[in-house]
Amino acid sequence: MDISPVPVPAVASGPELRPLRWGDPFRWLALGWRDVRAAPGIALFYGSCFWAMALLMGWLFRSRPEYVMSLASGCLLLGPFLAMGLYDASRRLEAGQRPALGASVMAWDAHIPSMAMLVLVLVVLELLWGRASMVVFAVFFNTGMPTSAGVVQAVFSLGNWEFLAAYLLVGGAFATIAFAGMVVALPMILDRDTDALTACITSVRVVAAHTGVLLLWGVLITLLVGLSLWWTWGAGLMLIGPLLGCASWHAYRHAVAPVPSTPPQA
Repeated sequence: MDISPVPVPAVASGPELRPLRWGDPFRWLALGWRDVRAAPGIALFYGSCFWAMALLMGWLFRSRPEYVMSLASGCLLLGPFLAMGLYDASRRLEAGQRPALGASVMAWDAHIPSMAMLVLVLVVLELLWGRASMVVFAVFFNTGMPTSAGVVQAVFSLGNWEFLAAYLLVGGAFATIAFAGMVVALPMILDRDTDALTACITSVRVVAAHTGVLLLWGVLITLLVGLSLWWTWGAGLMLIGPLLGCASWHAYRHAVAPVPSTPPQA
């Protein structure tokens, strides 16, 4: 009887990564702007959705700040679906096809299990972030939680630099975790219909392999979103939102090598 050991198949190390250069984030923005110009109607639709969410968040923060965290969770549920539509538009343009609003809106339909897992991770991170922020406030404001106006005054007052440093440290840590796990995860799910775990691991690998370039990309995203929120009550999101969505697709395409084609059988 043959008792020779059965060979164990090699475990795939994951998708192949491509080298990135310092100028690539600006190239992604240029390609994203090209896609926005090529599909202005789709860009306007998604940009209006982003602006509406920002207006609602701003109004709620001023009038009922206790509900901001709940609305932020809702935006995290909706955000990936909006981003998926922009990725679909850029993917079709890259393939030489004409993007359609209906197809972009339903781009998530075939990827519900993976997207649900990613959204769950985002919501859990957001809840942990909110809890950690409340702890920071409780430590530095032991007389009670400040009002929404007090929060703004506290955040932007140099006299509270200890609070500001702790708040930015906690927020930066959670933002870094979310960014590292999601920077290429969603477009990879759309492109390859992969599972959420593989997509997140690949995203972390990209950040670990090109930390400086991805840090620059994160800084550019933060600056552009900040400027768009400052400009005319967040109206800049109508442009910046679609621009960053399309640019993120190209970031994924430049960072992760495509699946090698299988040669036809003889």
